[in-house]
Amino acid sequence: MKRSQYAPIAIGIASLFLLTSCGASGQGAPTRNIKQVTDGVEKDSGSIFARDILLVNQPDGSAVLVGTFINEGATADVLNSMSINGVALKFDKPSYELLQNKPVIFSGPTSNAHAVIAGLNAAAGSRVKLNITYGSTPGITMDVLVREKDAIYANVG
Repeated sequence: MKRSQYAPIAIGIASLFLLTSCGASGQGAPTRNIKQVTDGVEKDSGSIFARDILLVNQPDGSAVLVGTFINEGATADVLNSMSINGVALKFDKPSYELLQNKPVIFSGPTSNAHAVIAGLNAAAGSRVKLNITYGSTPGITMDVLVREKDAIYANVG
């Protein structure tokens, strides 16, 4: 085959890469950089991971925490407290032990924990600063979304 006969094949292959976005996108591709796929936010401190954290408004002005905490470290820790504007969320027990790979799940069908903040009265769609303290791991502050009690959160309470 002559060199000129390869040109249509080369153009065809190059256009496939351009049309399917497999070419120049690489490490900076917008779809590669998507991290948050839920309304909840995520933040790590050491080996403790806070995942899908958000608040769901309740009819009485309070809000219920939704989210999961996972300790991937070999050393156990404790989820001691959470607060918003200096007001503590009320846990259904004094604290939650964070054992290796044993998630602490707030709200939902597989929940094993419950936390509520009375009198939050935050508008749905707004964000609030949630301060979280652990036993030995440094605490974190998260900017969490407040959701309405509807759709997939209709039964949170």
